[in-house]
Amino acid sequence: MAKNQNSYTSEFKLINSLILVHYCHPNCKPFQNIMRLPKEKAFLLAEKLTKENPHTTAFYRFADFENYYLRRLKTDEFLYNNFSSLGGKPKERHPVSFVLQGCDYLDNWFGRGISYKIKLSEICPDSISFSLGDSCAQYERTGKIYQLTEVQLLAQINAFNGGLENFMKYVSGYYSYIEVQLWDDTVIFENRFFVDE
Repeated sequence: MAKNQNSYTSEFKLINSLILVHYCHPNCKPFQNIMRLPKEKAFLLAEKLTKENPHTTAFYRFADFENYYLRRLKTDEFLYNNFSSLGGKPKERHPVSFVLQGCDYLDNWFGRGISYKIKLSEICPDSISFSLGDSCAQYERTGKIYQLTEVQLLAQINAFNGGLENFMKYVSGYYSYIEVQLWDDTVIFENRFFVDE
């Protein structure tokens, strides 16, 4: 009984210590996914963002939007289907992207705009998934993505010698960040995010 209680307490602490971060360029609205637009509107918006922000890293992928659009479409389809097969219940075909515990590289990539944060404990486990590294790049290289549910991620962290800090250090040796896919916008509508002052 004590062992189960300790395990529960440990997992509760871990979930509450995990933060999801959404980076937003100063010239964009947060929690958007261009893939949710009708195709014609998506291409027009990509062209507009590219022209209005010619020297920003955040929009360079839109310069060749025809190529990006197809890559992202296939990646999101894989993520959606795979997450469903893992027991997830995605409400959207295209997720809103976050990273686990933040990433200075992405913060700079998005022009040091506002970073929106939320505790993992605020998210329903069947509406969130994780991938080690950038999902689109991973799919392009291998034709698949190593995607994790919340339960699988927590199990990996708990099993790792040294806990969360060492797990994140280990992952950072191979990947720039842990990508997070949010498949339900409910938490966005409820505005449970916070911003560091």
